[in-house]
Amino acid sequence: MKHIQWFPGHMTKAMRMMEEQVKLVDGVLFILDARAPLATRNKALETLLGGKPVLFILNKADLADEGRTAAFCTQMERAGEANVCCTATSPAAARLICARIPRLLREKLARDAAKGVTRPPRLLVAGIPNTGKSTVINALSGAKRAVTGDKAGVTRGKQWIRCAGFELLDTPGTMPPAFEDQTLARRLAYIGSINDDILDMDDVALELLRELLASYPANLAARYGEGDYSSPLAAFEHICRRRGFLLRGGEADYERGAKAIVDDFRKGRIGRITLDAPAGEQAGAEEA
Repeated sequence: MKHIQWFPGHMTKAMRMMEEQVKLVDGVLFILDARAPLATRNKALETLLGGKPVLFILNKADLADEGRTAAFCTQMERAGEANVCCTATSPAAARLICARIPRLLREKLARDAAKGVTRPPRLLVAGIPNTGKSTVINALSGAKRAVTGDKAGVTRGKQWIRCAGFELLDTPGTMPPAFEDQTLARRLAYIGSINDDILDMDDVALELLRELLASYPANLAARYGEGDYSSPLAAFEHICRRRGFLLRGGEADYERGAKAIVDDFRKGRIGRITLDAPAGEQAGAEEA
């Protein structure tokens, strides 16, 4: 698969804007995708936040491997990283997040109370594209105030949104300026954080199958039936034929097959999958 690099010009502008705006907030809600909690951490952005209290929200938990998600949450808590696991489209998400905010900002709230300050706390919402930042904001505000979408780069500007007891600053999704780890970059491609238009989706699907064969082979058989899963290419061929994606002459239509495989993964049709492995667990894809 070709080297992945995606950092469009508007992201440079967004990073500069956040560097200025972070001075105005009391804390940060950093949205991660529970299927790739390591890949969706932007170290450049975390550095820019300058020591503000951060609550990591592992969103889309309904699509992720429950065991791995629990392990990641425990690992982060032990490292002193406040976190909550949720599905932003669920009514329970707002309650879970709101319950953690007073704990996150307890020192700030205590100082304000001592001074008689009554201004509601302000939180910046940050993260990689397509992790669900706007959906989290809509859940917390109780109304559809942030524009949402299922592709990278929907939010381009900043906006303040009032919620019950606090204010949120919505910001554009930003990527690391460079991907040092191409395994993590590929995982961002799988979950839709990188613009599909710059990718060869045949390659994306083939690499995704390689990872799933190593870590979740039973999920593939459950979704696509018994067949030849001896290699990523054999699995790709089997899935195309199983789904009837054929060209004239009976050859597999890999273009249609690739779109279907990636879409099935993104929509959770291949089951609950977490691509990253928590500390202490060797990811099967990395062993291969």
